[in-house]
Amino acid sequence: MVLTTLAHHVDVEFLREAYRRTRKVGAPGVDGQTAAEYEEDLEGNLQVLLARFKAGNYRAPPVRRVHIPKGDGTTRPIGIPTLEDKVLQRAVHMLLEAVYEQDFLPCSYGFRGGRSAHQALKALRGALMRLHEGWVVEADIQGFFDNLDHACLRSFLDQRVRDGVVRRTIGKWLKAGIFEDGTVRHPESGTPQGGVISPLLANVYLHEVLDKWFEHEIKPRLEGSATLVRYADDFVIVLSSERDARRVWDVLPKRFGRYNLDLHPDKSGIVPFRRPPLNKRQGAGEGTFDFLGFTHHWARSRKGNWVVKQKTARSRLARAVRTVATWCRRNRHLPVSYQATALGRKIKGHCGYYGITGNSRALSSYVHHLRVAWRKWLNRRSHRARMTWEKFIRMLEHHPLPAPVAVHSVLRSTPRTRSLRSRMRQ
Repeated sequence: MVLTTLAHHVDVEFLREAYRRTRKVGAPGVDGQTAAEYEEDLEGNLQVLLARFKAGNYRAPPVRRVHIPKGDGTTRPIGIPTLEDKVLQRAVHMLLEAVYEQDFLPCSYGFRGGRSAHQALKALRGALMRLHEGWVVEADIQGFFDNLDHACLRSFLDQRVRDGVVRRTIGKWLKAGIFEDGTVRHPESGTPQGGVISPLLANVYLHEVLDKWFEHEIKPRLEGSATLVRYADDFVIVLSSERDARRVWDVLPKRFGRYNLDLHPDKSGIVPFRRPPLNKRQGAGEGTFDFLGFTHHWARSRKGNWVVKQKTARSRLARAVRTVATWCRRNRHLPVSYQATALGRKIKGHCGYYGITGNSRALSSYVHHLRVAWRKWLNRRSHRARMTWEKFIRMLEHHPLPAPVAVHSVLRSTPRTRSLRSRMRQ
């Protein structure tokens, strides 16, 4: 069904809820306005914003662009909208989310309520475990957020949302421009990363380009089973047949080319993912691949069975170690108690994402390198008082660091395990 009237759902109470959900501690946009300044007359500002939105007088300000470093030495451009722009984007996001959550397929996990990267990893592992001999098509869309075609996006939105007020506002965001190095430029394609509305528009785009196409046109034509797992613009396809994998790989670049998108030639391809023979006692299975920061590979479980394991990707671990070493160097003259608290938060944050079942070795490696870097830069604080390993270990007794914990371990989250522990305590 095509919805032609949606803007009437947005009122002051709706904007107030959108403001509550808006992140307020981020960097300000081009106008320099902070959340504290906006809250001085919150009700009045929301009333004016609502009137401009309904009347079509709202003008989307340019997005301030900054660049953050990536693990491969390049940078990722991030857009920073103004606070008021974030509030209105959040309101429209809430509006469209209620529409498109009915349409999005289960294979999509990125930037959706109640879904996470860990659920995507769990679904991918389940698909791999079901196939003793599978093939993985891994794909990386080159510069997706910079090359998203506006005309194609409008045609996709036309299939569900044709409300004039909402569509004009989305069009203004796409044309708002990017403020960088003192100038404003207006790209003809793409949506700036960092905007609240951008992930939803990306999901709408890839829902039509990839998800529906694969589910309704590709899977019925395949000989064996196939599973698509997508998180935003990162996705992999698990297939049981080599012939199916090569057929999908042949047509995939053509499909994306129709919508002005390209697959990265060095980060996309077909990977054989075979379990070793049951009688093989050592070694590993054939093929590994990375997805969402984890390397997927075959390995022996504690019971001796061949299972699919997920460990921190080498590049991600190296980047995390470099980041914490840089922090220790820059903050080595601060009080030790402050450093210990901050490093403890970094360990918990690292384990909050990478702490999954079977990844304990990589977690321990991260904590080990963190301790090495910390001792190294504490040792350079003074030429007189050297921080030897013996002294460092004694210091850790007074300022201990948290141990690495698999936060997302299945042993910690299953109801059966909680019931057994409860019985044991009784």
